[in-house]
Amino acid sequence: MKKLGIITTGGDAPGMNAAIRSVVRTAIYNNIEVFGIYEGFKGLFDKKFEKLTSRSVSGIINQGGTILKTKRFYEFKNKEVREICYKNLKQKKIEGLIIIGGDGSAKGAYLLYSEFNFPVVHIPASIDNDVYGTDYTIGFDTAINTAIDAIDKIRDTATSHERTFIIEVMGRESGNLALEIGIVCGAEIVIIPEIEFNIESIVKEIKEEEKKGKKSCIIVLAEGAGKAEDLAKILSKKLPEREIRYTVLGYIQRGGKPTYLTRKLATIFGNKAVELLLKNKYGYMVGIKGEEIVEVPLIDVVSKKKKPNINYLNIIKEMAI
Repeated sequence: MKKLGIITTGGDAPGMNAAIRSVVRTAIYNNIEVFGIYEGFKGLFDKKFEKLTSRSVSGIINQGGTILKTKRFYEFKNKEVREICYKNLKQKKIEGLIIIGGDGSAKGAYLLYSEFNFPVVHIPASIDNDVYGTDYTIGFDTAINTAIDAIDKIRDTATSHERTFIIEVMGRESGNLALEIGIVCGAEIVIIPEIEFNIESIVKEIKEEEKKGKKSCIIVLAEGAGKAEDLAKILSKKLPEREIRYTVLGYIQRGGKPTYLTRKLATIFGNKAVELLLKNKYGYMVGIKGEEIVEVPLIDVVSKKKKPNINYLNIIKEMAI
């Protein structure tokens, strides 16, 4: 292999730059030219290629976001568009492609591989940690630490004013992030998309906590399960004697300097992805299981769904007494 391309797609996640750096330097070390493709699949369609050198990725290991940029490109769902993308890669004489992103990116990677037999390896990067086949995705640890910092500050106010705070975190389809945040932040209640919540049960739980002497309460709400503003209005009507406040953490969870664990994972994943291409192992995602770096067939990644550990809700409930 003489030339490979690298692309970041979907939502950005801390650690993407560290993964880009790892891919570029591993490839150059093995005498492979690397071309960055800007703006995700849209850039692949628009031929936004640029040769990257070792110096191109200097000083980015600690930067959030992605130097290659990323844009939503729904047109990629059309096979005619994907075929043009494939032809653009061939025209540039790129022999392999490394795609960094979440579950949507994995689906795009699989389509390029399965439809055109093009050498593709996927690196999972998502703050939601909802990609099947890996214990952790790049960016997940950083997003949790960002939320911890914010919620710890909010708890100070919640305790001082004896308020109930609803914290809306990211997670449109998955409750992984909300569950992990709930455990480490000492939340009394966590609401996730996978389990339909009952407002009366929440009211009852808050009242029971109050009887035990707890005057403040932290509720972590995954955005896919509802809106914090709406829940705050409902609870205020049902619990008029309590002060209900809400905060939406939003996009601050995506940004910031990647943590130690995120940087380490990104560097190892990037290195492994190039290794797979060199070994002619295509159509795989790099993942981690326990302490072992694994190669997961993309067909499994796109056809199976990662489920959150629902047992965490029991731990959260027991810790809330």
